[in-house]
Amino acid sequence: MRIIEVVTDPGHVDTLRGIAEQQDILDHWVLPGPPAEDDGPPPRWAVRMLVRPARQQAVLDAVQQAMGTIEGARINIIPVEATLPRPPEVETDRRASAARSREELYEKIAAGARWNSTYLLLVILSTVVAAIGLEADSVAVVIGAMVIAPLLGPNIALAFASAVGDTALAGAALRTNLGGLALALGLSVVFGLLWPVDLSSHELMLRTRVGPADIALALASGAAAVISLTTGLSSALVGVMVAVALLPPTATLGLMLASGHHGQAAGAALLLAVNIVCVNLAAKVVFLVQGVRPRTWYERRKARQSTWFYLIFWLVLFAFLALAVWAWQRLATA
Repeated sequence: MRIIEVVTDPGHVDTLRGIAEQQDILDHWVLPGPPAEDDGPPPRWAVRMLVRPARQQAVLDAVQQAMGTIEGARINIIPVEATLPRPPEVETDRRASAARSREELYEKIAAGARWNSTYLLLVILSTVVAAIGLEADSVAVVIGAMVIAPLLGPNIALAFASAVGDTALAGAALRTNLGGLALALGLSVVFGLLWPVDLSSHELMLRTRVGPADIALALASGAAAVISLTTGLSSALVGVMVAVALLPPTATLGLMLASGHHGQAAGAALLLAVNIVCVNLAAKVVFLVQGVRPRTWYERRKARQSTWFYLIFWLVLFAFLALAVWAWQRLATA
């Protein structure tokens, strides 16, 4: 549940009360501001609405439509762990829907698409950890690099940006994703030049092979990542990061290129491409099914265009990679 708090002048309190009654929320109350002073700013009151997860996006959209043009108005979203007495169970739409609002998702997802010192440091550290784990054939060390998983955030942000038609976020996510991949690949190439590659490492060679199971795993993990984000079950992301980590195949690609093993490098590159495409495709489909979309009609129209463009783009890439995986397996067994 969430408390949606609207801070505005007293003249708009009745409007907010009307929204609360129309949207069938659990409860609402008004917190009056201090008395007005002759030479001071006008007082501001706070209206708080206790909202079920299934209703919070509708309430937020109604509040933004009513208060979006009012100067000084502010909307705060406050998470609620529990409330007593417990609200009665209600019959809800059985379709999958996001428990977090669009605005909460934006703040959460956009943070993973920012190109900043923290992201760069995480990419560097996870690349070093992954390269060491692959060379040393250590499952525990490789899993450590997977859990850091800095490259997963920009890919989820790219799918979310196309769902809401945010071209600025899409551009930032794409730049962050490409920059992170280039940095990780460059570091792993340098690492491979300094440390001879051991082809007997099981963890290393595992990232040079790709099959239908890897495609299914990447699709399922991409969908699980979005579901865990939209429902607030962030702890489930740890499992997703381990299942579909992008750093180990990137590090494997750099190590193989540095050592001149081009056949194994091609396998690692194919696995990396499968993971990226499948994560984006699955994330895009889940956002679409859960009804994550912009608020206004004009923004929805733009988002619909970008949604179909990106969906077709990822489907074409997915079909191409599926054929490439089939051909790769035929060559491996020939």
